[in-house]
Amino acid sequence: MPALRPAVAVSVGDINGVGIEIALKAHKEISALVSPRYCISRPLLEKAAKLLSIDIPDDFGLVPIEMDLEIEPGLISEQSGEFSYRSFLKAVDLAKSGEVKAVVTLPIHKEAWSLANIHYKGHTDMLRDIFKQDAIMMLGCPELYVALYTEHIPLQAVASSLTTIRLTQFLEDLYHALGVQQIAVLGLNPHAGDNGVLGHEEEIITEVIEDLNKALGREVFVGPVVPDIAFTPRFRAQYTYFVAMYHDQGLGPLKALYFDESVNISLNLPIIRTSVDHGTAFDIAYQNRAETLSYINAIKAATELLAQKK
Repeated sequence: MPALRPAVAVSVGDINGVGIEIALKAHKEISALVSPRYCISRPLLEKAAKLLSIDIPDDFGLVPIEMDLEIEPGLISEQSGEFSYRSFLKAVDLAKSGEVKAVVTLPIHKEAWSLANIHYKGHTDMLRDIFKQDAIMMLGCPELYVALYTEHIPLQAVASSLTTIRLTQFLEDLYHALGVQQIAVLGLNPHAGDNGVLGHEEEIITEVIEDLNKALGREVFVGPVVPDIAFTPRFRAQYTYFVAMYHDQGLGPLKALYFDESVNISLNLPIIRTSVDHGTAFDIAYQNRAETLSYINAIKAATELLAQKK
């Protein structure tokens, strides 16, 4: 008998973006890996499919979201924000109840969530609140993974967010979630502070790394690494996993190198959640131009994480 495919809930993201196009176009390929449950109602799906001139597959399994709205391709709206929130919440509820083994998310728009009076900055922020755990956002692909110490906060707030207690907990949680041999930790300042000439935050990073490596009995964490050389070929030949101190420090290089392949993985949670590593792409919404690779890789990442749990 063929192995049973694990059930996976798919939140379809902002209906005015590329999410539903990606789900429809990739359905046949991902159905060979998992049994997807798409969190969208049939009437709304039919509207989207008609706009895209794409047939709905017969086995496109739905979990209805009881909300009717008009699709406005490429527009930021309160209704589309509310819908994407409900789709994600339903997917998480399915995982919490054990009806599915993992959650895979298509992109939301943060401004649309704000218009809908949803106070979360994104999926990961919401997961932290639901599970009361410090979820870690890690993005990348098998060639390069970047975990973010801080995520969606203003750049001016990053330095004050860097504390011994918080960084220690973050790196401990990351180590236990990954179980890998080595992780490179970037400095915050240019030249990793140049021994205090350009900033003193690296003193915190150095102290935390030394204390954790001593406690672990080996050199798991390496750094603080000078940020402008961290993603050069020489460093990437030595390390696969990196910690960036802030969003663009890590994701700028990652997306320059592996934009299409990368996925977003939420670590340190009781459920498995993976996601595409791109936004709603409103500029190409409903033009049949969206790429499916990141979504397919997110599904594959979910199945790999499931296999590791067995």
